[in-house]
Amino acid sequence: MPKSLRAFAIGASVNFAFVIIEAGFGFFSGSLALMADAGHNLSDVLGLLLAWAAAWLAQRPPTEKRTFGLGRSSILAALANAIILLVGTGGIIVEAISRFDDPEPIQTGIVMIVALIGIGVNFGTAMLFMADRKEDLNVRGAFIHLVADAAISLGVVIAAGVIAFTGWLWLDPVVSLAIAVAIVLGTWGLLRDSVDMAMDAVPAGIDVAAVKAYLAARPGVSEVHDLHIWALSTTQNAMTVHLVRPGAALDDAFLMQTADELKEKFRIGHAAIQVEAGDMPCRLAAAHVV
Repeated sequence: MPKSLRAFAIGASVNFAFVIIEAGFGFFSGSLALMADAGHNLSDVLGLLLAWAAAWLAQRPPTEKRTFGLGRSSILAALANAIILLVGTGGIIVEAISRFDDPEPIQTGIVMIVALIGIGVNFGTAMLFMADRKEDLNVRGAFIHLVADAAISLGVVIAAGVIAFTGWLWLDPVVSLAIAVAIVLGTWGLLRDSVDMAMDAVPAGIDVAAVKAYLAARPGVSEVHDLHIWALSTTQNAMTVHLVRPGAALDDAFLMQTADELKEKFRIGHAAIQVEAGDMPCRLAAAHVV
């Protein structure tokens, strides 16, 4: 099993087991903060399962119907993951606000012990995704959410400790709202990037102007037009472009070197390059024409 698939399998299994434990103790102790954290962890499990399935589908070979393969499923998984997290946040906010009027006592000892276990579970699982978090949007989303969960569990421990000494029951819904804010802040970047990818925006980290300047500086190139760069998946990028090379003959070495350097310099692994002599006007030359 590839490393990323193994990480998703372990992460989903460990976190799902902890969700059951945390939700049970949260209900028993009367802690909304603990139950809110369990709900957030459950949404992370669903996200991990989606990302796991997408990572597996992305490895399937292309077919006659899906000539690019199923790599785009990883983008849809990232988008679904972000939506699930944000929808779940709404329930936490509603319940937390209702508890301000009628705060309920909690068993702080149980809450602190379970939340401490949660810190270890979330942080330990996050380390499985640390190495590849910069290369894959799904992996990055898993890493950010798990680290955030560890921090949120730490907040639950601190809140329970303060309640034990002061009796400030209102602190439990306050921590729940803080958890909700953390979820929104941690999810916003994932939502933005996954929507951009789904809409064929230029992938983050790729400078279109720099790509165009590189292509324009290639030997014999007098014009660059119809340049498009988009994501095939959360790990692979593609590009199409027309290069005008007046008087140049067919040159496979030029094309191969250009493709290799696009991959090395700009992380564009699938480049389709159309070379034109410039004798006839190209109907796609105008910047506003797609």
